[in-house]
Amino acid sequence: MRIAFVLSCSVALLGAVGTASAQDWTKSKWGPNDEIGAANYMKPELVVKAAGLVKTGKTYALGIPVDSKTPAYPPRAFKVTIVQPGQAGIPGLGPNKTTYNDDIIEGWVGVGSQLDGLGHLGIEHVYYNGNKLADFADPTGLKKLGIEKVPPMVTRGVLLDMAAHYGTDVVKEGTAFNVKEIEEVAKKQGVEIRQGDVVIFHTGWLSLIGKDDKRYGAGEPGLGVEGAKYLTGKGVVAVGADTWGLEVLPFESKNIFEVHQILLAMNGTYILENLDTAELAKDKAYEFLFVLGQPRFKGGVQSMINPVAIR
Repeated sequence: MRIAFVLSCSVALLGAVGTASAQDWTKSKWGPNDEIGAANYMKPELVVKAAGLVKTGKTYALGIPVDSKTPAYPPRAFKVTIVQPGQAGIPGLGPNKTTYNDDIIEGWVGVGSQLDGLGHLGIEHVYYNGNKLADFADPTGLKKLGIEKVPPMVTRGVLLDMAAHYGTDVVKEGTAFNVKEIEEVAKKQGVEIRQGDVVIFHTGWLSLIGKDDKRYGAGEPGLGVEGAKYLTGKGVVAVGADTWGLEVLPFESKNIFEVHQILLAMNGTYILENLDTAELAKDKAYEFLFVLGQPRFKGGVQSMINPVAIR
């Protein structure tokens, strides 16, 4: 299902990042050849420490089921076709009559729960670590920053329950999460955001799917510009939410997807969208072992994902 989403504003992309030039964001702290960005924060000792968070063995699937009706940012769409190759008119293959089903997927990768790679969004055709579109993007696959380069994400996960903070089931669209809001919720929950974490916001927004798809796609609560700078300053690996675009919409200014620019292009921080956070919030599971091994589509920009939280 397509969502009506209209942007009436225009913007000069360089203006979207303010002092980006002064910060020389095109040069990664991990060197000119780096392609994995904030994933560099994940060290073996961090994985071992995160594994210590597992106390009960309870697991949470953070990915949502996807079908042709799943709302997606237009013009994205998705469908599955089930076929039985070479079996028409026969009882099965061989004397033991073996039959089987296969599936064909037609659609965009950025549907449902997804990981935005570092080649997804840039600033005036320049992407993470100064990679210029003409030098690395090809219709057959990215020559750099492909989604297959992203290492397994095994680290500490932190849930910030924004719905509980605002005392509502669904946080209102246009509600921005900036430094004040992030620090207040973290303090209230008794959690500290640390380098190497994956930070996830629960807003209740995902519950609108199938009930009010129009509202779901027309806006959302989410991360604000100052909040994005705050989290990248903390050294988080990725930021996610139970929303389709992570950042607050309507935007805080005329700038378009500025939070994406700050996270992906300027800092190499990954984005996780449409995560199912309802059970984590219900159980007040504010820190956990986060595990993600995404499909490694060579040269891909994104991946459909089903991360797992383990307590």
